[in-house]
Amino acid sequence: MTNQRPSDEELERAAQAIRSGELVAFPTETVYGLGANALDASAVEKIYVAKNRPYASPLIVHVSDEWMARSVTAEWPELAHRLAEQFWPGPLTMVIRKAAAIPEIVTAGLESVGVRVPSHPVSLDLIRRSGVPIAAPSANRFGEISPTRAEHVRAGLGERVAIVLDGGPSQVGIESTVVSLSRNPPAVLRPGMISTEDLEAASGVRWDREMNLPRVVEQEPHESPGLNLRHYAPRTPFYVLERGATEPAGRGRVLQMPDCVEQYAGRLYDELHRADAEAWDWIAVPDPPELPQWEGIRDRLRRASTQTGFAKTASGSGRKPRGDLS
Repeated sequence: MTNQRPSDEELERAAQAIRSGELVAFPTETVYGLGANALDASAVEKIYVAKNRPYASPLIVHVSDEWMARSVTAEWPELAHRLAEQFWPGPLTMVIRKAAAIPEIVTAGLESVGVRVPSHPVSLDLIRRSGVPIAAPSANRFGEISPTRAEHVRAGLGERVAIVLDGGPSQVGIESTVVSLSRNPPAVLRPGMISTEDLEAASGVRWDREMNLPRVVEQEPHESPGLNLRHYAPRTPFYVLERGATEPAGRGRVLQMPDCVEQYAGRLYDELHRADAEAWDWIAVPDPPELPQWEGIRDRLRRASTQTGFAKTASGSGRKPRGDLS
């Protein structure tokens, strides 16, 4: 984890802003979050406005420990305790029936709430100093590339957020795995860097491997964030190229990514931000392995490469690039 850290004065000012109903962008190990007091509906409203985020997409509530997680949920199953012992602090969000204290705007009107304990020391310090749970999606305009550096936040949101805590680059690099503990058997709603195999090994129970990832109706409440068809996307047309596919026509760039899944995830959004700023006609990545540990990355690539009305085949190949869901 990075040693970069805001000063105590900056952290105290940010904590006071959270308590006062204002927005603060802060680092987590996954991506940078745009946070507000999760118990204050008016403060949470500001997140949706700043991001231009649809109200059908719920927010994740970030807490400092399992005790605080219990305070924002109406129940705490034994499975939640087992998973918390194994994966918290860390990139796992558990969807559980919400406590009455959590406003409906946080959960898109649903009776469940996603909670997690981040592992980045700055985010944990901010939650503890604030004394309240913090609702936070990624600190970017809705649907665009998630930020993994403070400069990504400033470039994307500008003056929409007054305080940006710089904790260095995010280490995990893609959003948390989101799981539903309300289902029987439990299921992964949004894949991440914690795989179903990891969850089964830690929990000792069978997980639903037959469930297709939820397909959402845009205006209806989503069970998890990150399920929109078009998400995590650069402005530049983006492709995932099958092995042997001809590159699209025009002046483009194929990103050369690491073979190691953890390194790939840690660099993905940073590479997309950089390439998106270079004015290419298109950006692409080679199709990554179809292995369980890569499913979180493959999910992000599928959603980022969706191009409404842009279902063109690679030039001369007669095939659609992988990941085009239109």
